[in-house]
Amino acid sequence: MLEGKITIITGCGSGIGLATSKELASHGAVVIGVDVQEEKKRVWEEEMAKVNGKGVFKKADVRHEQEIENLFTESVKQFGTIDIVFNNAGIGDYTKAHELSAKKWQLMIDINLTGVFFCCKHALMHMKEKGGSIINNASMLGHIGAPKVTSYTAAKAGVVNLTRTLAIDYAPYGIRVNAVCPGYINTPLIQGLSEEFKNELINKHPIGRLGEPEEVASVVRFLASDDASFITGTSVLVDGGYTAQ
Repeated sequence: MLEGKITIITGCGSGIGLATSKELASHGAVVIGVDVQEEKKRVWEEEMAKVNGKGVFKKADVRHEQEIENLFTESVKQFGTIDIVFNNAGIGDYTKAHELSAKKWQLMIDINLTGVFFCCKHALMHMKEKGGSIINNASMLGHIGAPKVTSYTAAKAGVVNLTRTLAIDYAPYGIRVNAVCPGYINTPLIQGLSEEFKNELINKHPIGRLGEPEEVASVVRFLASDDASFITGTSVLVDGGYTAQ
């Protein structure tokens, strides 16, 4: 389905990024896994080997445009093109507005929104000649409010609307831009929370559990594929019914 498609995945070292690296590689994609933490390279390579995945690990920080420009330029030189990009790198935070420092606010925006923009910008520059598929990892919290996640909801709502605008602007070039919007997923971001808080989150999903990274990865794979050739500018909720309530 994705045989030979050159794919960049940011935040590849764990959680949804790692699961998606394996999912796309198992369907034939060549994955360029990108993470700011170089120590995650070994685990990524070991997990990719389990699915006989083809690809390379590269270190880059999505906050810095020059690093992202270099990432795309070097990847195109190495592989000839870029077909798919999954902008997954992100962080979380639980802080009410009156307690939120300017530094913490800016960090969230820099990684979760500006970083997505930088990756989209440089992907689009290379995809304009032959088309491609960009998938941004937003969140169900880009569609609804929630307590104590002031900066996160703002950034993710930005990603949702950025996705819509890019889809309109670049459809004439054969580029599709979509977002995946997970509910609470069983990733390291969630695993570090208290059991009491995790149970609260579980109970908010009508399906009665947290999602698994692989369940998001399969949606990314669909959006990246030709099976989704008439889908652009949309945000796919993968939230166990959370936003249906």
